[in-house]
Amino acid sequence: MKLFLLISFSALMSLEAFGNSHESDKQALFKFKSQVSEEKQVLLSSWNNSFPLCKWTGVTCGRKRKKVTGLDLGGFQLGGVISPFIGNLSFLISLDFSDNSFRGTIPGELGNLFRLQYLNMSLNILGGEIPASLFNCSRLLDLSLYSNHLGQALPSELGSLRKLINLDLGTNNLKGNLPVSLGNLTSIREIYFDENNLEGEVPVVIGRLTQLLIFVLHSNHFSGMFPPAIYNLSSLTFLDMFDNGFSGNLRPDFGNLLPNLREWSIGNNSFTGTIPSTLANISTLQFLGMEYNSLTGSIPLSFAKIRYLQTLALNDNSLGSFSAGDLEFLVALTNCTQLQSLDVSFNRLGGDLPASIVNLSMSLNKFALVENNKLTGIIPQEIMQIPTLVSLRMSNNSLTGSLPEDVGRLGHLGKLYFAHNKLSGKLPETLG
Repeated sequence: MKLFLLISFSALMSLEAFGNSHESDKQALFKFKSQVSEEKQVLLSSWNNSFPLCKWTGVTCGRKRKKVTGLDLGGFQLGGVISPFIGNLSFLISLDFSDNSFRGTIPGELGNLFRLQYLNMSLNILGGEIPASLFNCSRLLDLSLYSNHLGQALPSELGSLRKLINLDLGTNNLKGNLPVSLGNLTSIREIYFDENNLEGEVPVVIGRLTQLLIFVLHSNHFSGMFPPAIYNLSSLTFLDMFDNGFSGNLRPDFGNLLPNLREWSIGNNSFTGTIPSTLANISTLQFLGMEYNSLTGSIPLSFAKIRYLQTLALNDNSLGSFSAGDLEFLVALTNCTQLQSLDVSFNRLGGDLPASIVNLSMSLNKFALVENNKLTGIIPQEIMQIPTLVSLRMSNNSLTGSLPEDVGRLGHLGKLYFAHNKLSGKLPETLG
């Protein structure tokens, strides 16, 4: 009898402890719901005492203790502010508030969630600073806060998230330099800092991030030479530096140092010098954007080796010398059988258009080859044999003769520019 009473008492105490434990999570979520804009609370109608907590919308519980381990409200279009009581969900591993309309600030109490591994508050209207306490969550693997109104400088405490794999802080109002502590994130694979107001040079410590695959810096105010530390990141597949203040020459052996790039964008900077011919050694390259710089010299014939190239944007530079050999690269590009977009307009290209244009990729849809260059000769009839063309731009040159008769048979063609040349004759009837 004593044994039975002891077991019963023990079971009762366990149930009571479980109930209290369960209740604290429930109360934290009730507090959260009370801060959600009233008209949106109907989306959380299951959050009431009539439903078991672990069956509430968006709630996931652990198997043993039935504590809340996941809260997924991504895309619910909720409004209001985020209650600091979220910090009481002490067993929380995953928190997704993305794609809502939460305003106010990120509660500093999130720093209490030491088990947290995934945090996504992207696509909201959150402002203020990123709370330094957030970097107490040392188990974080994924931190996504993009597309908010977060401001001020990146806290140096960011470097304490040594297990971080993905960091997305793009499209905010972050200011200042990148903290040197970034060099501590040696497990990181993806970094997004795009569309902020970050400035200065990329710190040398970035070279320690040898696991990094994706590095996105576009639309900031970074400056200086091409960051030498990036040459250490041989695993990089995606590097976006578009629209900054980078300058100087690119290393001749560039293609030997970053052999795994698939997409590389350095457009809208102030780079000078020639295009490294070793880029052809990056056999995986699919997107190459070098537009709006001050690059000079010829377009490398070695591009023939980049067989998977889909987009080549070299427009608005000073490439070429207004001479007959400037278009030899077109023959090389016939090996790039997946090429879809080619733009080398607003350069210094000269000479006659070669008939070998017909051998360019049958997937080509944008062809801005010669606008504002100094091309001569007639428009090759062969160019009309590229059936996928959507845009064809050849204005502001010295082309002669007439428009090819078959130009109107390009069924997908939507944009055709031949203004300011020396063309003659009638418009082809196929343009009818």
